[in-house]
Amino acid sequence: MSKTNSNPAVIEMCNARIGALHDATLAVVENVNWTVQPGEFWVVAGQQHSGRTDLLMHAAGLMTPASGTCQVFGCDTRGFDESQIAERLRVGFVFAGGKLFNQLTIAENIALPLRYQKNLTAAEAARAVEVLMELLELTPFAANTPGNLATNWRQRAALARALVLKPDLLLLDTPLAGLGTRHRQWWLKFLEQLRTGHEFFGGLRMTVVVTTDDVRAWQHPQRQYAVLHEQTFSVLGSWSELESAHHQAVKELLAEPVETNL
Repeated sequence: MSKTNSNPAVIEMCNARIGALHDATLAVVENVNWTVQPGEFWVVAGQQHSGRTDLLMHAAGLMTPASGTCQVFGCDTRGFDESQIAERLRVGFVFAGGKLFNQLTIAENIALPLRYQKNLTAAEAARAVEVLMELLELTPFAANTPGNLATNWRQRAALARALVLKPDLLLLDTPLAGLGTRHRQWWLKFLEQLRTGHEFFGGLRMTVVVTTDDVRAWQHPQRQYAVLHEQTFSVLGSWSELESAHHQAVKELLAEPVETNL
């Protein structure tokens, strides 16, 4: 499938009907119209069961809308198969809870995309994994299996696995859930470095989309915000626009003060 233009949006949804992960015929969000441009940082907020994960899976091309369209890097995700492997590998995904393979060590989990997608041997993948683990402070846990690590470090290992192919788009499903204060602050700082251009990734700005039920933790003047509520996806814009919105879901999300912030 050809790209729509020479410089497409990273994500483009038009009247997309988002099906549930457990049953794609069951709509959880209706008529999503959403454009994510290169280098943007989006925070999609919503309470539990609002469709956060389902929306993110569609944005990654891992699911296709029941109706309407979803394009990733200009490619319609209904044809997002092996023929679009180059575009698929531009997307990194961090699942809620990490979803690491318990039978593999942390180093092996991180190396898995290199082994599978790039057909590298263990020795060939080792150097790239070693450098990335050092960057994410995971080196002491390289030989551990996920079941022997705390949530803080398992989540960071899942991030390393998503970053090992150096994606252009990084999608993260509730990445701060269950983390201690120090680790939450580390994530907020590191993800902002990815947005502005981290030297490990050649200084290129990465497009970042996160989901959360704790929107205050993500307060930042350079981010864009949207909210999921009662099967509706609403783009709010900047933080100041979010604060001034009369949306009931926003009032609920801002009701309880939480520690932040960068």
